[in-house]
Amino acid sequence: MIEVKGDASIMSDIAMSRTVPGKGLKVTVWVLQIVAAVAFLAAGGAKLSGAPEMVAVFEKVGVGQWFRYVTGGLEIVGAVALLVPRFAFYGAALLVAVMAGAVFTHLVVLGGNPAPAVVLLGLTGAIAWMRLPR
Repeated sequence: MIEVKGDASIMSDIAMSRTVPGKGLKVTVWVLQIVAAVAFLAAGGAKLSGAPEMVAVFEKVGVGQWFRYVTGGLEIVGAVALLVPRFAFYGAALLVAVMAGAVFTHLVVLGGNPAPAVVLLGLTGAIAWMRLPR
């Protein structure tokens, strides 16, 4: 016997398929979150540990080394939040703001290649969009 669905039932099926991510998408988002978390843990750790390259970069920015600690702390907090499902969106949103500032700083103050910051901005933006609370 063939089941005939009404328009409302078809629309409900379409809506469900858009709101319930498949297993492949869930795995992809988790992989992206882990990659981003590792990158930000490394970058934040380098800033907080006083790596000579980071000290030199923040010296050139001219705001003071306190800003290196703030930025490193924000990166660590955002990275940890990416690994906690309840806070993944907020961690990604925080890191989007940090990376937008990094891109701006590269373009206006530091010069050089902003590509790594742009890539991390795009990655965290995609994670924030995919983890947007429903």
